[in-house]
Amino acid sequence: METIHIHTIEEQLLRVEAHIGNTPLIPIRGLHHNPDVTIFAKAEWEQLSGSVKARAAFNIIQQAIRSGQLTTDKVLLDATSGNTGIAYATIGKKLGIHVTLLLPENASKERKELLQSLGTELILTSKFGGTDEAQELAAELAKKHPEKYFYANQYANENNWKAHYHTTAEEIFSEVPEIDYFVAGLGTTGTFTGTSLKLKELNPAITTVAFQPDNALHGLEGWKHLETAIVPAIFQPEAADRIIEVSTEHAYQIIAEVYRNDGIRLSPSSAANIAGALHVADTIKSGVIVTILPDNADKYSEVLQLIRNK
Repeated sequence: METIHIHTIEEQLLRVEAHIGNTPLIPIRGLHHNPDVTIFAKAEWEQLSGSVKARAAFNIIQQAIRSGQLTTDKVLLDATSGNTGIAYATIGKKLGIHVTLLLPENASKERKELLQSLGTELILTSKFGGTDEAQELAAELAKKHPEKYFYANQYANENNWKAHYHTTAEEIFSEVPEIDYFVAGLGTTGTFTGTSLKLKELNPAITTVAFQPDNALHGLEGWKHLETAIVPAIFQPEAADRIIEVSTEHAYQIIAEVYRNDGIRLSPSSAANIAGALHVADTIKSGVIVTILPDNADKYSEVLQLIRNK
């Protein structure tokens, strides 16, 4: 078995890492009217591959290479709703790593085309089974062909949440040391878990609030309705002081409102995080709230159409 040459790959990893993280923190104004509450959001599309998933994908790949699990004769395999896959594909292309992804068939056309343009093999799964079915099929494929695949398994890989523990949380606390609340939605749960655990170490007084969709048949791509979905193995419930629900309808209202006020084109998940932050803002007299904007609307044709019609 040919392993990746460590000196060469370490240099390549450093070059890739320079384009991951350190995203801007932007104020969210005009959506609430309490001058004593401030909301900030990390614009995670301002990094390689255009989403927050670059952080986890890079750390998963980096640690797998360093441990010898990912070699030049293996294919990186995982299930994804889109953004992690784009991050795997983008980073994989730069490092010479082949990628195969299981993706629900109802993922946006833009995502599928982008993944294919990056040389990724796509295996489409049922839209009714969502990411849960894609996960199950990916695990079966990895078990059947262990010599062929490195199964990244983002939903159970601790290097997912550790990416946010070591980067996202540190960046937030450095930029806003006065943070009172960290709020974020639950998908793989890596962003929320890793960021929350580290922030609480830095300041135990910080309140962490997780969001989930308000029903199983939601339209927030990649998010988990915990009562009806497979709960990711990396989720640590103790990281959340409380879990609240956000509706798809409210998220889409936020998309239109933010575009109208600020000209920012948000994805549904980014808008849902803002909706959650606004929910927290409505329950407090004062404080500083920080949330995550996982990506923008560039890969969502239905969102772009909504914006054009406003």
